[in-house]
Amino acid sequence: MTQKPERVPKNPVHQNAILVETIRKETRTQKLYTNYSVNPFHKIHTIAPKPNSLHDVDGEEDEHFVSIMKRAQQEPTRKYLNPQTTNQEYGWITQPLIDKDVTDKRLHHPTKMSEMTKFMETAWLIKEAQANATTQ
Repeated sequence: MTQKPERVPKNPVHQNAILVETIRKETRTQKLYTNYSVNPFHKIHTIAPKPNSLHDVDGEEDEHFVSIMKRAQQEPTRKYLNPQTTNQEYGWITQPLIDKDVTDKRLHHPTKMSEMTKFMETAWLIKEAQANATTQ
């Protein structure tokens, strides 16, 4: 059988050097925040206040918080000038590049009703009316 190597006892100087290096790395990336608010990207479930309590409704709304919440609920096309991800590129421009001219018969083909579509429309209306009459 192979023998396990002996453990080297911990050196307090090396342990202190590791601790100093860890603290230095933490302080280098640490940021001090003094403005605390709710994360606007998480849904908040509000709890109704007590019905007879008047002091719950006192106070003004924080305009900065309200503006952050409104911005978080906007669509990406209103928030940003350019798409932020590759998937956003597919549907970024939703307006047609050329306006439709309904007078041009070459490009505009409206839906036309034939005898069969008129017949089926009345049949479905009658069927829906019968279904509504039986449920009431």
